[in-house]
Amino acid sequence: MAYAIVKTGGKQYRVEQGQTLLVERLPEEAGSTVALQPLLFRSTDTVFDAKGLATVSVTAKILAHERGEKLRVFKFKPKRGYKRTAGHRQELTRLEITEVTAHGT
Repeated sequence: MAYAIVKTGGKQYRVEQGQTLLVERLPEEAGSTVALQPLLFRSTDTVFDAKGLATVSVTAKILAHERGEKLRVFKFKPKRGYKRTAGHRQELTRLEITEVTAHGT
């Protein structure tokens, strides 16, 4: 089975065709198709040079936009009476990998 290492949102993911993936929020609408930037492609041979990766395409369909679980951020300085609590929820996008191919291979 062919797989690729792709980069999105400053992180790298190993993806195969048919896999679902949760990444940082993408600006496109739900239901649209996006092309992901491949860093490595592996089927029978491994491709990781720029010339070879120009022939590799990784496409994904945006299934939904979601929000991650809430994180509590607590700051405290002893003996000063300083306490601050804040929360954070990351904006996420759920993708389905529709195609991982190398044209010309």
